[in-house]
Amino acid sequence: MKKIIPSLSLAALAAATLLSIPAVQAQQGPPPPGYGPDYGHEVWAAPPAELQGIQSQGFHDGIEGARKDAENHRPPSVENRDEYRHPPVHSRDKGAYREGFRRGYQVGVEHLMRGGPRPY
Repeated sequence: MKKIIPSLSLAALAAATLLSIPAVQAQQGPPPPGYGPDYGHEVWAAPPAELQGIQSQGFHDGIEGARKDAENHRPPSVENRDEYRHPPVHSRDKGAYREGFRRGYQVGVEHLMRGGPRPY
């Protein structure tokens, strides 16, 4: 009988925790604009077809860097991003990564901080 009671207590705790998750989410309200189910998968955030491999990784990281700067209300500057200054790739790939990062950061800044691409 001793083994049943701790197991039931653990099961009751797990059930109570799982049942409280929707209530917590409801209290938080809807996500802010730009944070829906497609967050991070916006069409504009896809790397251009000509960027492959390391450049594509850099592009994605550039978008995320711009997103972090926008969320933290920092002025946009690719040179202030650690990922750009110290790419997380092999030394032979740093130039390609930075090229992709710069392009991704620019696209991210245009969409997240300036409301989309500017007409030329």
